[in-house]
Amino acid sequence: MKITYHDVAQNETIKTYIRKADETLISLGYTEHSFAHVTKVAKLAGEILLEAGYSEREAELARIAGYLHDIGNVINRIDHAQSGAVMAFRILDQMGAEPEDIATIITAIGNHDESTAFPVNPVAAALILADKTDVRYTRVRNQDFASFDIHDRVNYSVKESKVVIERDSHIELQIRIETKMCSVMDYFEIFLGRMILCRKAAEKLGLEFRLNVNGQRLV
Repeated sequence: MKITYHDVAQNETIKTYIRKADETLISLGYTEHSFAHVTKVAKLAGEILLEAGYSEREAELARIAGYLHDIGNVINRIDHAQSGAVMAFRILDQMGAEPEDIATIITAIGNHDESTAFPVNPVAAALILADKTDVRYTRVRNQDFASFDIHDRVNYSVKESKVVIERDSHIELQIRIETKMCSVMDYFEIFLGRMILCRKAAEKLGLEFRLNVNGQRLV
C-alpha cells in the first residue's frame, strides 16, 4: 500500500523508538534528537523536494525518511544510520509499505550520517540537507554554561536559523550567531564537514548550497 507520513507519525511503535533513542543520546550528552528534531527534518525534507520540482510522492517519502532517520540511536550512536535503516525496513514492511518505497526510504536513512553519508538519490539529498541544517539554541539541553562543549556553544549561539530555497538556483542556510559565546570559526570547526555534505546534496538536486552567517554569505 502507499504508506503516508501520517501513518508513520501516528505509529506508536515508531514513537517509542524515537523517544527511547533520544533518551540514549541524553545520557551521552548529545543535543536534542527527539520529536522536535525529526518533525522539523521531515517537514523541511518534503519542502526541499517540492521546491526543487520533485513530485508530491517523492516529497512524502522524504518526510517519512526524515521522521525515521534517527531511530537507530536506540541501538548505538555509532553506525546509527545503518541500524536505523534496518529497523525502518522491518517497521515499514510490517506496515505493508511497497518495496519500492521501502527501498527509497531506507537508502536515504542509511546514507544520512556524516561518516558514511552520500546523496545517492533525491530523497537522501533532501534528508541530508534538512538534517544537517537543523542548528538552533533550543537543541541544547545542558543548562550548565560552564560545562558547555563546543557543540553546546555553537548550537546555543544560533539564535535564528532559516532555510531558503530558490527553485533552479540555490538553497541557503541563514543563521544569526551570537558571537559572545561562539565565533564563526567555532561554527566551521564542527560543521565544515556537514556544510560540504550539504553542498553535495544540493548539487544532487541541481542546486547550489549557500551559507549566510549574520547577514554575510560565507559559502
